[in-house]
Amino acid sequence: MTHLTRKDLSFDAGQWPLKSDLPTIIFIHGSGNNRLFWANQLQALTDAANTVAIDLPGHGESPGQGMDQVNDYAQVVEAFIEAIQAPMPIPCGLSLGGAIAIQLLLNRKTKYRAGILINTGARLKVLPEIFNMIKNDYSAYTEASHKMAASPHTDPGRLQAIAAEAKKCPADVVYKDFSACNAFDVMGRLEEIAEPVLVLSAADDLLTPPKYAQFLCKGIPGSKNVHIAQAGHLSPVEQPDAVNQAIREFLKVTAPI
Repeated sequence: MTHLTRKDLSFDAGQWPLKSDLPTIIFIHGSGNNRLFWANQLQALTDAANTVAIDLPGHGESPGQGMDQVNDYAQVVEAFIEAIQAPMPIPCGLSLGGAIAIQLLLNRKTKYRAGILINTGARLKVLPEIFNMIKNDYSAYTEASHKMAASPHTDPGRLQAIAAEAKKCPADVVYKDFSACNAFDVMGRLEEIAEPVLVLSAADDLLTPPKYAQFLCKGIPGSKNVHIAQAGHLSPVEQPDAVNQAIREFLKVTAPI
């Protein structure tokens, strides 16, 4: 694995330099997380794709203060993809990261090979209680957030590393992340997406329930849904093998080697 910085974004690459004959999956984390969220995907999929996991502005090792609009994040990611000259780019995001991936596909400034949307939606309204907790008792929020997001079937030990990383993210950045989610609404634009899209949902996801994925699949022409059992909102960490297999099978159809 290689750690680099381009366009002020810190990122890890499963292999570097990128191989021109492979598609490039750009992994985009969710609110308050960072590139390390995708550790299970970064190395496991290098035979099928270039894999790149980024720190959004203000997260992980990327400078900045975070952003409160999904499209602002999308423009930063777009510039990064252009800077690394990613072959056949495929944006892949979870939750907020999924919203950013959707926005990238809608903006269409780059010719994307496909898109992968994980536990996200075309509209991401946030409960006022979450904003209140972040603002008034951030430590309580960081203690509760990953437990609340995960499936009851998930071994808590699987979440320790990403929970520790999430605690490093400043409260004001997380607040902006959720503000970006709360303002995001492209429910009437999904039919504009022309690329092949994989939509992953999780059986025990209470934050973006499976009905969100069903709406995405209904709206995005030709999209495919794969449902991950015994997983919650953090399925790439909770059930990495199942998520990786779904991505691998998708790549065989959309970006065969």
